[in-house]
Amino acid sequence: MKRTFVYAMFALTTALIACGGGNSAGTDKTPAAEPAKEEAKSGENPSYDPKRGEGKFTHVDVPPALNAAMAENGNKTYKLKCESCHKLTEEKLVGPGWKNVTQRHAPEWIMNFVTNTDEMLNKDPAAQAQLEICLVRMPNQNLSDDEARAVYEFMRKNDGVK
Repeated sequence: MKRTFVYAMFALTTALIACGGGNSAGTDKTPAAEPAKEEAKSGENPSYDPKRGEGKFTHVDVPPALNAAMAENGNKTYKLKCESCHKLTEEKLVGPGWKNVTQRHAPEWIMNFVTNTDEMLNKDPAAQAQLEICLVRMPNQNLSDDEARAVYEFMRKNDGVK
């Protein structure tokens, strides 16, 4: 019994040291703390904000009335690049349904997600939660800024904005 206890303590100590839980005398291998990130300089992307996600869109001007021409362009992009994975209802296909998406997320978040998909999936908790549900990473569709804005306008139309 005593021998089993000694072996268990040895194994635990070895595991802690291997995982960085212990330091040998005089050899602190703890990495230095990262310097505080400087505030973004003019024109640079400010630090991460979960309401807008990760990407270049910090403010999207969205008028109350729908831009029908822009929404139609967004519909064309949807049919070409989005429809195979996303339904316009709440039903999940490969990815989540789009019904009420503009009420769940800010326009900046949506546009950052569709233009900066990989970084959003790596960093944003809301995007990661969707990934856990859908189990498939959204591929980067290489949308231009104008296409992303048009898709957002189409999403607004789908959500009943007139």
